[in-house]
Amino acid sequence: MLNHSKVDSILRALVEPTRRQIVERLSRGPATVSQLAEPFGMTFAAVLQHLQALEACGLIRSEKIGRVRTCRIEPGGLAPLADWIAERRIPAERHLDRLGQILAETDQSPESPKKTQDKDQET
Repeated sequence: MLNHSKVDSILRALVEPTRRQIVERLSRGPATVSQLAEPFGMTFAAVLQHLQALEACGLIRSEKIGRVRTCRIEPGGLAPLADWIAERRIPAERHLDRLGQILAETDQSPESPKKTQDKDQET
């Protein structure tokens, strides 16, 4: 059974554009908090709040060595969200596949009696 509270916390974290940008940056490799804060023009404290939200939902992890805090993507952090999406995508794809089969069968069925009558009247 999928943990919906985990999916909810990930979605709440990713609704914020700054957090999505941080995740995108960390997907290229680890970075210090200072490196992550640099492009945003916001206070160090504000960036730390974003990082705490990402860490709380399991998308990133950080470690502090001395005075330097380094953040990195948590492998599998997006897995609950990916699983939730897959659970919705698979049934939808089955419905679309079935619709495609029905439409293909309709296209290949013999002509309807009405079409046959129309052709007979033309001759």
